[in-house]
Amino acid sequence: MGRADALKPGRRKDDHLPLARSELPIDTVSLARYLIGKVLVRELPEGVASCRIVETEAYVVGDAAGHAYRGMTRRNGSLFLERGHAYIYLAYGSSYMLNVSSETPGIGAGVLVRALEPLEGIPIMQRNRGIERLRDLARGPGRLTAALRVDRSLDGIDLCREGPLWLGRGDLESVEIGQSIRIGISRDANRLLRFYLRDSLFVSGPKSLNA
Repeated sequence: MGRADALKPGRRKDDHLPLARSELPIDTVSLARYLIGKVLVRELPEGVASCRIVETEAYVVGDAAGHAYRGMTRRNGSLFLERGHAYIYLAYGSSYMLNVSSETPGIGAGVLVRALEPLEGIPIMQRNRGIERLRDLARGPGRLTAALRVDRSLDGIDLCREGPLWLGRGDLESVEIGQSIRIGISRDANRLLRFYLRDSLFVSGPKSLNA
């Protein structure tokens, strides 16, 4: 993991190649599971940072907890794009949340990326967060966007093509995925729509949800 900061813009390994849109399941729940173990890549002026996705939450069609529940607005329009686009919003006036659009164009649903395991560009993420502890760099949706400098300027970006932010293939042969209720919501709170990489130290949330 320590050699990641040697990567510079324009240089990447084979597993950084973007996922093809055809590889992404159209169903929101299936996409939330599929993204576990995949890699999120951020290209910055000072280098490339990448992280393994270890936790997601699905916000399905008709979900009262989802931002698309009341229809399309200027703010949530990216949720209604073809699957594989970024929907980014500011939560509580302080933290950006990164979501991946799902379903077909015009259908509002998405997958929240909740936690990442840092792989490359760790010194970049440490500077962005102002902390050194590896486990806490991207363990939580607000932390991960801060670590990767993700904000509303990337809203609507195509995550299936190389650019400032994209989804890459994972390097794990197989993953064991846990499932639980989602975290920090009050509507549709009992639905088992949170997915996480079992035995990962980088998953967020209480131990009771990560058994």
